[in-house]
Amino acid sequence: MDAREAALRRAHDHAVRWLASLSDRRVPARASVEEIVRALGPAMPEGPSVPADVVDLLATACEPGLTAFPGGRFYGFVVGGTEPAALAADWLVSAWDQNCVMRAASPAYAAAEEVAGAWLLDLLGLPGGSAVGYTTGATMASFTCLAAARDAVLRHTGWNVARDGLTGGPSVRVVAGEDRHMAIDLALRYLGLGAPEPVPADGQGRIDPEALRQVLDAGGQGPTLVILQAGDIHSGAFDPFPEAIRAAREADAWVHVDGAFGLWAAASPAYAHLTAGCAYADSWATDAHKTLNVPYDCGLAIVRDPGALRAAMGLHGDYLIQDEHGDPIDKVPELSRRGRAFPVWAALRSLGRSGVAELVDRLCRHARAFAVGIAGIDGATVLNDVVFTQVCAEFGDDERTERVLARLLDEGTVWISGSTWHGRRVMRVSVSNWSTTDDDVRRALAAIRRAASTVA
Repeated sequence: MDAREAALRRAHDHAVRWLASLSDRRVPARASVEEIVRALGPAMPEGPSVPADVVDLLATACEPGLTAFPGGRFYGFVVGGTEPAALAADWLVSAWDQNCVMRAASPAYAAAEEVAGAWLLDLLGLPGGSAVGYTTGATMASFTCLAAARDAVLRHTGWNVARDGLTGGPSVRVVAGEDRHMAIDLALRYLGLGAPEPVPADGQGRIDPEALRQVLDAGGQGPTLVILQAGDIHSGAFDPFPEAIRAAREADAWVHVDGAFGLWAAASPAYAHLTAGCAYADSWATDAHKTLNVPYDCGLAIVRDPGALRAAMGLHGDYLIQDEHGDPIDKVPELSRRGRAFPVWAALRSLGRSGVAELVDRLCRHARAFAVGIAGIDGATVLNDVVFTQVCAEFGDDERTERVLARLLDEGTVWISGSTWHGRRVMRVSVSNWSTTDDDVRRALAAIRRAASTVA
């Protein structure tokens, strides 16, 4: 056995033990950063080490500091687990170690990206022929889509951003709901567009279409972007797409949909109505490492007009072997990327259309169980009017809610995060892991009831 095979076997053994521990282990980490630094050894070694021994040290030193994100009892953020075929495919990605920039460099990757992209468009009910790029996450997916949008609306006025930059060009208006996710503001900052003009939303975070129309009318004509969302990070609510997109079209605006976890509702016949009209937008961003449960990290940038995406993201160099059909590099901002389409293809192939729908349905069923269970706790109030995969609740007042959250984290049966929503401190339960079971939900609810009963 050579050194590489020995190291891989050792890593496999540690990985299997880690995954087997998830059903029973405490969810929060047991060790601090400082303790793990000491275990890893802060001093740089003077000489080489046996690779398998290095793997052993890494695994044993870090294991106490790992959070059970992939387990069925982590509900703190929208953090998925890893579906088995996708996890195995990701191991192959590391072993294959492909440069996925060009079709000529890795035909295998280009093929996987092409097939998975077509499946995704079909599954999500989005226009066939749209470009699908694989990014590091939904933030960069929105960045990618909004870069294409910015350049396209300016090009419509005769301004060439690629050649002339933004200085001296027409101002680009950006309009978004007041309850948008902060990642949208970050993407806009990266793009030099600044914070968007806020549009009033209802108590669940859904944009008001009439208010959107009024804001757009008040701004007059000019290059404009409208940003909508599929799945509010607190309530899980979806914007009313038909009415909002109609208002945006009247203003000749580019419409982008931030659907980091919620866009996957379109894959379920039971929940597809939440995304009705969404397909009439111009671009969409979502994550595969959330609801689809592929390994971190994998975002999806989808643009109706492939030419607009290529114009914004395409890279040309004399040493590159460019393909007449376009290359993966033409759709994303990163020059050299991990083979993210391989795990996406594996997850979709493993689950199939019915499996993805069942996964979405199961996540929603667990979220509804949380909503019902928490509503039955004395002093608790569930704040969602419709439950998708997010549940927000409060326990009387801000201080008691905070104490319940602290008690839960201290006990360790589950990880549930707090947040501030409309000025109130809330418990936010995010159900996103394919491996969560009915028993996990029962154990989590029992922990919440214990915490609430012991906190005055």
